[in-house]
Parts: sequence; structure tokens; C-alpha cells
Amino acid sequence: MTAEKKALGFWPVVAIGVGGMVGGGIFAVLGLAVQMAGGATPIAFAVAGVIALITAYSYARLAVAYPHGVGTVAYLDRAFGAGYFTGSANVLLWLSYIVTLSLYAYAFGSYGASLFSASTQPLFKHVFISAVVILMTSLNVMGAQVIGNAEVWIVAFKIAILSVFAVAGIWSINSAGFAPATWVGARQIVAGGMVIFVAYEGFELIANAAGDAKDAARTIPRALFAAVGFVIFLYIVIAFVTLGNLPVAKIVAAKDYALAVAAEPFLGKPGYALIAIAALASTASAINATLYGVTRMSYIIAKDGELPAILEKKIWRKPLAGLLISAALTLAIANLFDLSRIATVGSAGFLIIFAAVNAANIRLRKDTRSTPWLPALGVILCLGALGALIWETAKLEPRTLWVLVGLVGSAFAIEAAYRWGKGRKIIIR
Repeated sequence: MTAEKKALGFWPVVAIGVGGMVGGGIFAVLGLAVQMAGGATPIAFAVAGVIALITAYSYARLAVAYPHGVGTVAYLDRAFGAGYFTGSANVLLWLSYIVTLSLYAYAFGSYGASLFSASTQPLFKHVFISAVVILMTSLNVMGAQVIGNAEVWIVAFKIAILSVFAVAGIWSINSAGFAPATWVGARQIVAGGMVIFVAYEGFELIANAAGDAKDAARTIPRALFAAVGFVIFLYIVIAFVTLGNLPVAKIVAAKDYALAVAAEPFLGKPGYALIAIAALASTASAINATLYGVTRMSYIIAKDGELPAILEKKIWRKPLAGLLISAALTLAIANLFDLSRIATVGSAGFLIIFAAVNAANIRLRKDTRSTPWLPALGVILCLGALGALIWETAKLEPRTLWVLVGLVGSAFAIEAAYRWGKGRKIIIR
């Protein structure tokens, strides 16, 4: 088969982005978004979507200019060199993906446990969390391709289920659920949007496909904007349907599995079960795919000298050390922290990274042929949204800030240890 026939066209690349975004995020964070933004949750999703769309511009320009890089890691290294900031940002990216894995595992545990009696749900949540992480790690160790080969069908299944939810629910909407009287303040809306920002982060996977895309200069930008635009629309409709069919108090009470509860008023018990099954399939496939990506990422960052050398060692020709360490950290975070802390810390990590990517596009604008004001706006919006998230978190759940400080501090500490303490050489490839 020729290289031309192997190249990815527009729709397969769009599917990569949609599959990356509509993973476990929407199933996990919808209830949390309603808890923070109330009736203004659709606006919160739109705010987060606008920031994702502007950042997608930077990824599109960078991917076209450097199609054979390794995504975010390569862009930051090329823009800022082998400095302390770059190394820390790359380590933060790896840790943020581990937090995202924890969010998916937490969602899997919550939806799985929701199928059992209320008294046993706390126990079954941890059983399901641990079981799915161990199973998906085992599949990655064995190199099993079953879930990987079925990924396109899983993406189609979850999009179909969410579409049924949106179309069926829209006919029974009560607009009182999202009337202006139910809205919160502007800063709370932005903060709510940023807590759920992690539901959008998967669009960057499209940039990683630039080297395999047919006519990348045309396909990648169009696919990025189409994928992000579609997901923004889908999330906003889902938010309207949820608020229009279920009181906020009930959504908040079942925030760990809110989407399943929201389907029950108009689809009945079968609808609840269908959404729960879709959530289990979606989050399991997202964990599998993200574990694979995180393992590859940790290997690349370790090869660059920005992570411990053990993460670049191969066992059976595979970088299994990175996989096992990532899985162990995921197990710990998903079992020890609640949904709010995991989502907040994950979203904050990606806001920092995406601000850096927008800044990288400004710095490389001659190569990327970018309009500088747009990525500059992206930097401002990412950092401003991060500030709103931190402010609201400090008011509502100040202990979560220490978790965020721990995440960012760990990234800088790891970089410092392997830059100065161990004398690791940073390599820009």
C-alpha cells in the first residue's frame, strides 16, 4: 500500500479529535459543572469551548509547521529550548495526563457502582476503579489490540448514545431549569467552565496525527476546528437537556453519575442503564488509549532527560516502567481523592500547558505563519480562567489548592532533581 493510501483524510482525523474529547470527561464532570454553575452550565461549557477553540488554532499552526514532532513536548522544546521552564512544563503535562486517567477511572467506578444498591456503592466504586486500571494496564503490557481495534466502534457507540440522549430529552425540556434566575455570578460561571475544561483537552491528539494526515496543511486546521466545534455544540445541548429534565438538587446529589440520572425522566430505567453502560465503555476505552499515550509520552520526556532514566528503559522491547509507574499513580489518585479535586487539578494543569502552547506559537510565529494576537488572546484567556478557577476553589474548597500546588510543585521538583541533582543532560531532538 502506498504512503498516499495510508494517509489519514479529513473525517478520520476529526474522529481522532472527537474520540479524544468525548471520552470519560463528559460522563465525569457534568454533575460537577451543574454544582458550580447552576442554570448557567451551558454558558460554562461554551466558555471552556471558546478557550479550547482558540488554543486549537495554535495547535493547528504548530502541527502544520512541525508535522513530524511529538506534539506538545516538541512544540515547547522548540519554542523555549532546554530550559528549566520547558522541562517542568513537559513533566507537568505528563502528571496532568495521569490526573486525567484518574478522572476516567473515577468515572468508571462511579457509573459501575451506580448499578448496585446505595449501601454498597462506596465499596464497589473502589473495586471498579482498581479493576479497570489494572485490566487496562495488563492489556497494554500484553500489547493486546482488542480494545484498540474496537476504538472506532466505541467512539461511534458513545456518540450515538449521547445523540439519543440529546434528541430524546430536548422534547421534554422545562426552561425553568436554566432560566436567568438560576444563574450564578460571572466568576463562578468561568470557574465552573474551567473545572470541566478537562472534558475538552483531547483535541490536541489531532496535532499528533499531522505526520500521517493527507494534505496536512489543509486537513489538520479544518479537522481541529470541526472537532472542537462539534463537541462544544454537543456539550451545550447535553447541558440544556440535563437542566431541563432534572432539578439542580438531584443533579448535584448524583454528580458522580449525573448523566445516567438525567436520562431517567424521559428514557426510564432502560435509559439510565444505557447511559451507564455507555459511560463504562467510553471511560474504559479512554483509559486504555490514554495509558498508551502517557507511556509513549513519559518515554519521550525521559529520553529528553526531563524524567528519571528508568522511564526510558524498555522491557520486552516496550517502555513498561513508564506504564507501570503511571498506572500506580493513577490508582492512588483515583482512590484517594474525590471527583471535585481530580477535575479541578486536571483542568488547572492543562490550562497552564495550553497557555504555554499559545505562547510557543507566538514565539514561533514566523515558522507557523500565525496571527500573533490570537495566540496572545489564548494566553490571556487560559491564565485568566486559571485565576478564576483558583479564586473560586480557594473560597469553596481551599484544601484542593494544596493538591494543585503539589502537582505543579512536583513537576518543578522532578525537573530540578534530574537537571541539577542527577546531572541529566537535556536533549532537544
